[in-house]
Formats: sequence, structure tokens, C-alpha cells
Amino acid sequence: MRTSPFLMGLLYLGMGTVFVVLAVQSAQVDMWSFSTIILMIVATFDIGVGVRMFLLHNRINKMKNKDSK
Repeated sequence: MRTSPFLMGLLYLGMGTVFVVLAVQSAQVDMWSFSTIILMIVATFDIGVGVRMFLLHNRINKMKNKDSK
């Protein structure tokens, strides 16, 4: 069974949110520490992939609707 892009988008956005929260908590100690920067990079990657998954989901739905007409 395949996982839908919508579900994967939700998963990646959820993980991105968790990493943003961890980065904010880590930044309270030291803004430019190595761990804070890594957490921000991972959060950016996860949120970007989540948005791309939602766009892919919309594109697939448009193609399905176009074929069914």
C-alpha cells in the first residue's frame, strides 16, 4: 500500500514543527550554537519537503480530475 503525499506532508510538517520548537528552546541558551543551527537546518528541510508534498498532492488531484472528465 502506498502512502499518500498528503499524509507525508502532514508528517514532515509535524516533524518540522518539533524541530522548530527544539531550536527555539536551544536558542534560549545560546543563539549561534552548533546544535541550534543544525536544528534550524533540519526544520527548514522538513517544512520545505512538507510543502512540496502538499503541492504534489494537489497536482495529482488535478490530473485525476482532468482524466475523469
